Amino acid sequence: MSADTSTGTGTGVLRGAGVVVTGAGGGIGAALARRFAAEGARVVVNDLDADRARAVAREIGAVAVPGDASAVVDEAREALGGAGALDVWCANAGLASPGDAFADEDVWAAAWDVNVMAHVRAARALLPEWLERGSGRFVSTVSAAGLLTMIGAAPYSVSKHGAYAFAEWLSLTYRHRGLAVHAICPQGVRTDMLTAAGSAGELVLAPTAIEPEAVADALMDAVGDGRFLVLPHPEVAGYHRNRATDPERWLATMNHVQRTWETGAR
Repeated sequence: MSADTSTGTGTGVLRGAGVVVTGAGGGIGAALARRFAAEGARVVVNDLDADRARAVAREIGAVAVPGDASAVVDEAREALGGAGALDVWCANAGLASPGDAFADEDVWAAAWDVNVMAHVRAARALLPEWLERGSGRFVSTVSAAGLLTMIGAAPYSVSKHGAYAFAEWLSLTYRHRGLAVHAICPQGVRTDMLTAAGSAGELVLAPTAIEPEAVADALMDAVGDGRFLVLPHPEVAGYHRNRATDPERWLATMNHVQRTWETGAR
């Protein structure tokens, strides 16, 4: 019998749940896997790096299923016990793709494939079972870039907007049929991805960067509240509001940040 992962108060709804976390060999994914395990869930750790996946799985008493996040739903389901055993899917694996409008086509394609289509493929595989039984939980690690933007990273920003849009669409389409969806939108998090963001990350993200564990805490709060939008940096709500209500001012402010970055990069 599947765990009750429907909206409720507290994270007790996760006890006994079968959870898959993609991209969980480190960073936010590893923090999520650890927290789900601490909540009493049965966890599958997925990562392209098999050694890292196995290391995290050993640490928390989970099962490692390495491989491409787009193609492991069936294997992960079997690892949890077969049909009806997979309750929560955390689409956490992501690609931080820097570059501007002139980035190579393959850079744009890879960003779209990992940051959006992997979520779509997982949903295709999960939804028939979840909708039939009337419960399931889809967690999308988006980024504040999906609500706002990120200087110096057009493929990343655009694809993360797509990831957010897909999570939003899933929620509004299926919530009355028992699907819970959460979109996690942090700013800077102290992970390898922040390091890879280079000088743009140092300027925009590093000053307020948080530990991955804080992201996991924010998700658990949202699960307890039955809340779609997860903001580990609460100030993002204000930025998002400003962007919607006064786009000219918001764009001018972000252009100032862009020019500051360009000046510092010279």
